Parts: sequence; structure tokens; C-alpha cells
Amino acid sequence: MSGFFISIYFINWSNQNLNIMTKKLLISGLTGSSVYYLLGYLAYGVLFPETTTGEHSPLGILLGCLFNAFLLAFVLIKYGTITQFKEGLKAGFILGLLYALSWYFFNFENTFELLDFVKQISIETVLTSLVGGAIAFTHGKFK
Repeated sequence: MSGFFISIYFINWSNQNLNIMTKKLLISGLTGSSVYYLLGYLAYGVLFPETTTGEHSPLGILLGCLFNAFLLAFVLIKYGTITQFKEGLKAGFILGLLYALSWYFFNFENTFELLDFVKQISIETVLTSLVGGAIAFTHGKFK
């Protein structure tokens, strides 16, 4: 009979743990998407407007920031227990660099301009680094 109560305790604990992880993911993902959207506006709308065509939908940009931040939050929370800004910055840098490189070459055209390449990769890597730091900082506040 005591085995039954022990198994129920572990089932309840795992559901409680799942709820905590879901809360952490939601809050960290929303924080990351807000930071991503604001930094993206700063980078592409104010500092480097020549890198975009201006034909993008604000809703599409918001949803892209949201899903990209949730992907980053999921990786940082589920597979790496990163809870400090500096650690999140490092992990975001690596993931952002790989992500930016992959998307640059997916959208690659026949002409290659080194300055454009370095600018695009640098902007996206810095943005993702800072978002990773924000996600890790937020995650660290919920222990």
C-alpha cells in the first residue's frame, strides 16, 4: 500500500515540475520575444535601415520574434540549465551565429558581398546573444 502512495507522490511531483517548467518557458519566452522585437527595431529600423527592404509585415516580424525566442528559451531551459545573463549571452552568441549563418545561406543569391555578409551575421548574432542573456536572466529569477 505504501508503494501506491509513493507512486502517486512522484506522479504529482512530476506534474508540478512540468507546471513550473511551463511557467518558466512562457515567461522567459515572452521576455525574450519582447527584447528581440525591441532590439530588432533598434537594429533594423534605426541603426541599419539599409539592410531591409521595409516590405515586412509588423505582425510577421512579431510572430517571428515570438517563435524564435521560444525556441531559444526551450533550448536554454530544457537542455541547458542556464540561469545567468553571462551564460545566456554566450549560449545565445553560439546559437545566434549558427542560426544567422544558416539563414544567410538559405537566402543566398548569386552575388556575395563580404560587407553585407559580415553586417547581417553580426547584427543577428548580437541580437540573439542579448535575447539569450535576457532569457537566462529571467529563467534564473524563477528557481
